[in-house]
Amino acid sequence: EVLDYPIDGVLNSHPGLLPECRGSASPAWSVYHDIPIGSSTHFCDNGIDTGELLLKREVSVRRGMTYEDLCYHTLVLSGVLMKEALEAYFEGRWGEMRRPQGESEHPTFRNAPDEILNVVRKKLADQTYLHYVD
Repeated sequence: EVLDYPIDGVLNSHPGLLPECRGSASPAWSVYHDIPIGSSTHFCDNGIDTGELLLKREVSVRRGMTYEDLCYHTLVLSGVLMKEALEAYFEGRWGEMRRPQGESEHPTFRNAPDEILNVVRKKLADQTYLHYVD
């Protein structure tokens, strides 16, 4: 019911690319599954990270970055995208920006257990993640 009250919708800034990486611990699951890393701003609906998209952008992942670096950069980018989305609202551009997310081949992710985080840290240390920009 809460989502029904705001006239223009409720926004969320998600530290993962949607629809590719829904749910929590997005940087970890992105590395684990070799999904590009980034952030998205979307409208909230009754699903988990399934509402219409406004913005999404990839993080440039460089060799030598740690898991903590990736978490930091996705969170900073989430804030930047939220600011851009709010500016677009005041400029009356939400209507032209809204788009459906589509489906993902991956499930909605939950917290990453230690064994997953260990694999992620090893992939980053060994530089076997598939989406480096350098």
